[in-house]
Amino acid sequence: MHLTRNPELLDRLAAAYALGTLRGGARRRFEQLARDHAQVRAAALLWQGRWSAFSEVQTPVQPDAAVWTRIANLVLADQQQAQWRAQRSAAAAATQVGKLGQALSWWRGLALAGSLATVVAVSVGLWTHHGLQQSTQQLSALRTELQTTQAALQAAPQIQYVAVLADGQADASMLVTFDPRHNQLVLQRVSGFREAESKSLQLWALPPQGAPRSLGVVGEGRVAQLAVQETDVKAVPTLAISLEPKGGVPSATGPTGPVLFTGALIRRDL
Repeated sequence: MHLTRNPELLDRLAAAYALGTLRGGARRRFEQLARDHAQVRAAALLWQGRWSAFSEVQTPVQPDAAVWTRIANLVLADQQQAQWRAQRSAAAAATQVGKLGQALSWWRGLALAGSLATVVAVSVGLWTHHGLQQSTQQLSALRTELQTTQAALQAAPQIQYVAVLADGQADASMLVTFDPRHNQLVLQRVSGFREAESKSLQLWALPPQGAPRSLGVVGEGRVAQLAVQETDVKAVPTLAISLEPKGGVPSATGPTGPVLFTGALIRRDL
């Protein structure tokens, strides 16, 4: 049935649309017809004027104080729930990093103990069964191997700061870790967000006082590394990522685009 050929049905639908009781697919179809037919648009505007006239003749009613209290409680509950989800995500990430750090420390100790035990055992055998010259050469090789193992352990990352940056829905989007031994900040994307080719993500430190400080522009890969000094993050409670023009903006200007992700920076004791 063509709506423009049925004035009675058009009038009822226009009234329901203006009142807000026409919903779902029926409302979308009516809006499409209004875009295509001037008669449908005119009927909708006519009823919108009628309903607005009713509101003008009614006496204003001051909402009860309990209504505002309930609205405030609902807003506060949503904020607390979002904050709790963000804290839970950060705590889970910190726990995971802590477990990795404990495991790394255990393997470091095991590797050193194994290397020392090897040196001692081989030394005893060499002094017992071989000549002094051959023993000295093999001991030198073992010392070199031990030094190489120690150097590799020293080069391993020492994660001391961690942050989980989440969006406005408290969904984790970026895992940030900082290694003060190598002054290296590592950012790992944990969501499917991808910026446009003409945009860049920029990391900011939000100190307790003063303006935000740029820590660098995040690369487009899944894992990005930034050279940062520990003094740049040591007293920073929060990190944030904004969407900026390609290549980022100067630190002095502060974020110019929308702030997409934020999260608390947690210092873990090694």
